[in-house]
Amino acid sequence: MPNVAQSTETTDWVSRFADEVIEESERRAPGKPVVVASGLSPSGPIHLGNLREVMTPHLVADEVRRRGYEVRHLISWDDYDRYRKVPAGIAGVDASWAEHIGKPLTSVPAPAGSPYATWAEHFKAAMIESLAELGVEFDGISQTEQYTSGAYREQILHAMKHRGDIDAILAQYRTKPKAKKQQGQKPVDEAELEAAEGSGAAGEDDGSTGSAGYFPYKPYCGGCGKDLTTVTSYDDDTTELAYTCAECGFAETVRLSEFNRGKLVWKVDWPMRWAFEGVVFEPSGVDHSSPGSSFQVGGQIVGIFGGEQPIGPMYAFVGISGMAKMSSSRGGVPTPADALKIMEPQLLRWLYARRRPNQSFKIAFDQEIQRLYDEWDKLAAKVADGSALPGDVAAYSRAVGTAGGELPSTPRPMPYRTLASVADITAGNQNQALRILTELDPAEAPVSLDEVRPRFDRAEAWINTQVPADQRTIVRAEPDAELLKSLDEASQQSVRLLLDGLAEHWSLDGLTHLVYGVPKVQAGFSADATPKELPPEIKTAQRTFFALLYHLLVGRDTGPRLPTLLLAVGQERVRVLLGE
Repeated sequence: MPNVAQSTETTDWVSRFADEVIEESERRAPGKPVVVASGLSPSGPIHLGNLREVMTPHLVADEVRRRGYEVRHLISWDDYDRYRKVPAGIAGVDASWAEHIGKPLTSVPAPAGSPYATWAEHFKAAMIESLAELGVEFDGISQTEQYTSGAYREQILHAMKHRGDIDAILAQYRTKPKAKKQQGQKPVDEAELEAAEGSGAAGEDDGSTGSAGYFPYKPYCGGCGKDLTTVTSYDDDTTELAYTCAECGFAETVRLSEFNRGKLVWKVDWPMRWAFEGVVFEPSGVDHSSPGSSFQVGGQIVGIFGGEQPIGPMYAFVGISGMAKMSSSRGGVPTPADALKIMEPQLLRWLYARRRPNQSFKIAFDQEIQRLYDEWDKLAAKVADGSALPGDVAAYSRAVGTAGGELPSTPRPMPYRTLASVADITAGNQNQALRILTELDPAEAPVSLDEVRPRFDRAEAWINTQVPADQRTIVRAEPDAELLKSLDEASQQSVRLLLDGLAEHWSLDGLTHLVYGVPKVQAGFSADATPKELPPEIKTAQRTFFALLYHLLVGRDTGPRLPTLLLAVGQERVRVLLGE
């Protein structure tokens, strides 16, 4: 490995973690690839909260890779976890899926209409596609393949041999169950599992405890395929294990040294993998910060397997504008694929890169996305002219590309709000959209829509999928004769001033100057007067004038920015609707 590179003088959290990870990797495994890890359970849609489990180590791994080190970013697909519950909000899923509860996720059929064979593959596929679009390089590990191939056999036998030590660690955190559960109340451990956002929130208990004592291993039943089993005996010398199934009554005795149909319980499985893979860095959700959580307990159990707990931050929740925090216990929450339909990968990467892992943030699916894009474009301009702060430059560079190169981008990144307005007004008419975009800036007119893609496509998708029908823009087919007839002299004058200036000002900048200038001229000021030169009532007059134009053009008080709307409607039709 090369010498440890010093981080640049920035305030970005990624560089600081990269420094720590390189130093820790050199201490633990000098000369070997740096290993960072994420864990995802494909028990349902893998949402934007889960994405933080991937983006945090990805950004750190990418920085380490930029410094010339070899890095492995492992994504452990927890597809051998039990199917815990039928998630809400999954199309094609009904109560009949409850018969599969307790089976491995790779043994459950995919939702109706899916091209994939299993539940796990169905939900993994969407995430894999999104990660590719986001530029995330990783090594995927299927836990079904690992367990059923016998890859963990020695680790399982070791855990069974040291089950007393594991039980003693877990016993420090166990709470006595209440004698009777009140109606509607959840046991503590179940509530924790439903809140879990980090890796391995699989809904498992911490072991099989029966008359024979504690065992950290759960067989999947040879009769019904479920994990509702209890180990009734185990012989360390012969590795003979006997179990019974509470679901179907099946019982059998097997040699664990030859048996590959079961897995270690989660609180033992996770630290076992840290040791097995040599993981140096792995973040975990804030739910793992509490005493007795998987991460805290795992830090003690990992020593039994001869390993060390990874370093890594607790990451905060990710929310959606207008929604409560996301939880993996609920269906219907937005996924990375949903976000990538309405925003470019660079913007989504930036949202995760610019905030420290312990800071919560929101991803906008509402009007806030327009402000976020404005902020992003301003940052891009500052980076280009050298005026951006070092930390902002670092976050921007991590958003636009990776150690492997820059992500594909929009050649002509016009303002998102402008593109959304054009998409809204033209309702899928590509020729109309190109005409309007051409008239926005005739001197720099795009030759085709490809120049403003994929941003235009994202804005169009946002308009079509996220904006309520009653907020969409529908231009009037005929003039509002009644409203035009009722206008007072001042209103009529304002409309005439606008019409008189249309031809001369027919561009985005020109129309912006015109619509803001009309109320100034009416009040006796120059159209070029600045806000500091004007009395406060001019703003009120401008708002009144804008509302009048919206009513005459689209029949409501508000709409897309007026200059864009005027260009979209076209000069001839604007003149008709304004009563000329």
